[in-house]
Amino acid sequence: MRVVVTAACLAWGTGLGAAPASSPVDWVNTYIGTGGGGVDYGGSMPVVTTPFGMTNWTAQTRQNRISVTSYAYEDTQIQGFIGTHQAAIWMGDYGYVTLMPEIGSISYAPESRQQPFSHEDETSTPYYYAVTMGKGEDHRIKTEMTATDHASHLRFTFPLKSKASVLIEGTRQHINGEVSIDPARHEISGYNPDRMDAHLGPLALPNFKGYFVVRFRQPFSARTVYQGVLTVPGTDTVAGDNVGAFVSFDTSTSGVVEAQVGTSFISIEQARANLDAEMPDWNFEARRDALKAAWNAKLGIATLEGASDDERHVFYSALYHALLYPKLFSEHGRYYSAFDDKVHEGESYTAYSIWDTFRAENSLITLFAPERVDGMIKALLQNYQEGGWMPKWPNPSYTNIMIGTHADALVAEAVNKGFKGFDWNLAWAAVHKDATVPPDGDTTRRWFDREPHTPYEARAGLTWSSKIGYIPDDKISESASSTQEESFDDYAVAEVARALGRNDDAAFFRKRSLAYKNLWNPKRGFMQARNLDGSWAAPDRGWTEGDQWVYLFAALHDIPGVMNLMGGPAKAAAKLDEHFHGGHNRHDNEPSHHYGYLYDYFGQPWKTQERVRQLARDAYSNTPNGVLGNEDCGQMSAWYVFTAMGFYPVNPVSGQYMIGSPIYGGVTLNLPNGKVFSVKSANASAANVYIQSATLNGKPLDEPVITWAQIQAGGELSFVMGPKPSRWAAGWRPAAM
Repeated sequence: MRVVVTAACLAWGTGLGAAPASSPVDWVNTYIGTGGGGVDYGGSMPVVTTPFGMTNWTAQTRQNRISVTSYAYEDTQIQGFIGTHQAAIWMGDYGYVTLMPEIGSISYAPESRQQPFSHEDETSTPYYYAVTMGKGEDHRIKTEMTATDHASHLRFTFPLKSKASVLIEGTRQHINGEVSIDPARHEISGYNPDRMDAHLGPLALPNFKGYFVVRFRQPFSARTVYQGVLTVPGTDTVAGDNVGAFVSFDTSTSGVVEAQVGTSFISIEQARANLDAEMPDWNFEARRDALKAAWNAKLGIATLEGASDDERHVFYSALYHALLYPKLFSEHGRYYSAFDDKVHEGESYTAYSIWDTFRAENSLITLFAPERVDGMIKALLQNYQEGGWMPKWPNPSYTNIMIGTHADALVAEAVNKGFKGFDWNLAWAAVHKDATVPPDGDTTRRWFDREPHTPYEARAGLTWSSKIGYIPDDKISESASSTQEESFDDYAVAEVARALGRNDDAAFFRKRSLAYKNLWNPKRGFMQARNLDGSWAAPDRGWTEGDQWVYLFAALHDIPGVMNLMGGPAKAAAKLDEHFHGGHNRHDNEPSHHYGYLYDYFGQPWKTQERVRQLARDAYSNTPNGVLGNEDCGQMSAWYVFTAMGFYPVNPVSGQYMIGSPIYGGVTLNLPNGKVFSVKSANASAANVYIQSATLNGKPLDEPVITWAQIQAGGELSFVMGPKPSRWAAGWRPAAM
């Protein structure tokens, strides 16, 4: 059951009710996607962090784990304030640290130390979080947070003359770590080696640790370390299971206690260096204002015209979510590699939910944060050099989650869009290995999703598909989905080869990218899994988070080819009608994200316009339940941002965007390259969803397509909208491969 909370209920919690929004970040509602409970809700947290920041800071209303994030809107108790690296609800955290202010006797366990709070006493923005918690005036504690890439500044305000302490939880039960107090420096340091997803990948990583240094502005009036629920007297250092520290402060003249937390995956010394570099003073307001400016610089790339308040909240909140991932994993020129367990020079990123994000999230980054793209691709190539393969879902190491090798698509998209800050020949070696080298034990494993302690999965079943043109269902799990998605990956590999002038390789992989056709069952009119001997498997076999409807149009690189298998555009459109009318579309999961745009290919673009508007209305809202399904590291939000602007990357590698139905009267992109690209939509409204005519830079646009190059060149895309379907762009016919 979903908890329904109206936008009006959010005014106090977001800080938006007190004053009109005056800058883009003021429109962000960090609570969107935090409500409802369970793995089927947005799974977002109201985090304070920089764009793509390494460590995110949030109130901990529950102890997080795989399938549980630290914050849920419906909770009424706070257990602490956590520096988390958990990127998605269905992933685990790693190397985290938690602080909790307390009054009176110290409580150690999360359930015993938790304090009540109300959203009315809470302010949450991307750059500043504050909450007042506790019962009774003599036990009310205010906590404020702001952040930098690798650190956080916290300010606790206790009642005067209270017995004020701050607990630092270094590790939890069954996790061995270390915590040490240095009273001369007013510091607590330590490490937490927990990797909740460690069982999902092949690497042990004995050197992995999440290091922290907590520096207080005030001296300690008392201090102790603890293990479990017992203090450890006579020492300032404790190592072992479930360890931490707490320190007390004199509040006779001031109740304000300030702490700065530096985090690192390299060492305690590096955590301290990160803290020194990013927080050289104790000016909380200046740091908060700097973070606000950083978010406004990114969010302000897009300006809206003719949007309602709720629409502005949804748009800028979606953009905020999309600009959190992937997460920075390097620390001022160095990084720990979770692929060879060593420290290297350079730039690194992690938390690529690639099966989700290759569809639109990464395309959005090329528009809004192109300065990050080279570093993000270099990070994947470093993973390849250090671990042997580019990852599917680094968190921060191999996890073998989901199917395909869609890092190929990220590389190919960057190559096709002209990003040159990484080694294209190294990129070729990485994608070529994905496409040609089977994983260890390929023919002796079923390769189930989340199967623990397996070798890196790469393209499971490649041994078989290289010989027979598809992955056999009686040998490999999720075979039908993998065959189709890896056909797209082969297309991506072909595009990298083409860019490098490797024409024979390009032709080979382009031909192999049509292998999806081997699953077409003309008698049933669906794709269908096949066994090694060529026989058809049961229709419900071989799918990944979907079924035969969801994977009917999975060949993103060759939608016209799928259309031709069905007998042409009219029959394909009729099948798509049946898909939607029969309730088969699942916008809460990524394989359905392009479906609304498919009518563009079939000569019925007015149906695309109708469908994408409907999806945007039904799946997104300015409420805690305002994301249908998991946020999935920005992909759900990226779909909305693109759709609101009026175009979407069905085939992201191609650099083409299919046109839908722009929601607002205008969107202006002040592009990082200095150009300005505007979308103007005359008469746009909730009723006027249909495009009547379109121009690009004053010239008629009769195709439902624009390109990356056209956007980057700047200009104006203009639509005239109306309440009834028109024949605009109905004559366009895309070419099959």
